[in-house]
Amino acid sequence: SGVHVVLGNEACDVDSMVSALTYAYYLSKQMLALPLMNVRQSDFVLRSDNVFLLRQLSLSPEHLLFRDQLDLRALHQEGHLRLTLVDHNVLPSDNDLEGAVVEVIDHHLLEREASPTCPVTVEMVGSCATLVTERIIQKAPEILDQQLAQLLYAVVLDCVNMAPSAGKVTPKDSQVAASLESRFPALPPRGALFNTLQSAKFDVSLNTEQMLLKDMKAVSEGLNLAVSVLYITLEDFLQRAGLEAELSDFCLKFGFDLLLLMTISFNESKEPIRELAVFSHNNTCRHQTLFKGNSLASRKKLLPIVKDFLKGRDGHGHLGDMEDEEEESQVPPTPMNSLVEGCPLDDGLPHISAHDLEEKFS
Repeated sequence: SGVHVVLGNEACDVDSMVSALTYAYYLSKQMLALPLMNVRQSDFVLRSDNVFLLRQLSLSPEHLLFRDQLDLRALHQEGHLRLTLVDHNVLPSDNDLEGAVVEVIDHHLLEREASPTCPVTVEMVGSCATLVTERIIQKAPEILDQQLAQLLYAVVLDCVNMAPSAGKVTPKDSQVAASLESRFPALPPRGALFNTLQSAKFDVSLNTEQMLLKDMKAVSEGLNLAVSVLYITLEDFLQRAGLEAELSDFCLKFGFDLLLLMTISFNESKEPIRELAVFSHNNTCRHQTLFKGNSLASRKKLLPIVKDFLKGRDGHGHLGDMEDEEEESQVPPTPMNSLVEGCPLDDGLPHISAHDLEEKFS
C-alpha cells in the first residue's frame, strides 16, 4: 500500500547517511521504512569516510539503497510514497516531491513553510544524528545496541571531536554523546574514532572532479551554484596541474554558473582552518561574490548567505539596489500610547545596511 522513505541530503556525508540509516531503522519497528542514500550508487565510493565507517561495523555498502535504484517520482505519482527528510528541510532538486514529505528532522536554517500535516524538528545543533539519537532514546531506547550506538556515535565527526574551539558542538551534542558512552562503555574513544574517520575523509587521491563531487551541495536561484567542501588546504588545491581548465570543464559539464570552493584543513593544534575560493566564467558574477566571515563558519552557515545573494540579483545578473528598496518601504505608524509621549520608532526603523548584517554575522 505504500513505502516510507527516509532521505538524507544530496551531500550524503557521514551525518546524513547515519541519520537516514538509524531513523529508518527506528521507524521500521512500526512500518515499512527504507533509508535512501541521496546519491547515485556509483558516486558513493567518493564518500571514503562513509565507506570506512560502514566497514568498521561489518555493514556492506552493497546493502544500501541509492537514489538511482528507487523511482521516487513513480511512487509519488501512484500515491505510495511517504517521505521523511533528515539533515535537510527542503528539496531544492525535487520540489515535485514536496507533497510526499510527512516529517522533517534537521539542524540547518529552517526554509520550509509550516504545515499541519508535516511535523518539523529543526534545532541548530552540531549534528543531525544528535536529534535522531535523542528521539530514539526518548521513544524506543530498547532498540539501541552496540552497532546502532556506534553508528550514532559518529556525531563526533560532524562536531569536530566535540571541541568547543571548532565552533560546531552544542550542549545537546555533548549530552547525547555522553549518554551513548554511558550506555555502551565499549564504544571507541572519541578521539580515536574522530581521527580514523577524519583520516578516511581526507583522502586526496581523487581527481579534481571527484573531489568537487565528494561533498557538494547545489543551489538554484536564477543562477546555478555549487558549494564544494574540499578536505585539503586551498594552497595545495590551487597547485594542482591544469586546475583552471578542470574547473571550467566541471562547470560546463554540470551546468554551474558559479562554484564556491570551501576548503578545510587543520593546523598543528588540530584547530580547523577554512578558506574560500570562487570560480565562474562570468566576470561580474565572480567579482560580486565576496564573502567575509570567520574560520569557524561552516557550509551550513554559508549557504543562507549564498541564497540571499542570489535572490538579490536582478534579471541581468547584477545585484539590485538594496538601499533604494529600503527607502521605498513604508514603516507602519506607531500605535498611540497614553502612558508615554512619543516612541523610539516614531521616526521609523533604524537603517541597517547589508554590511552591518554581514559584520554582525561574522
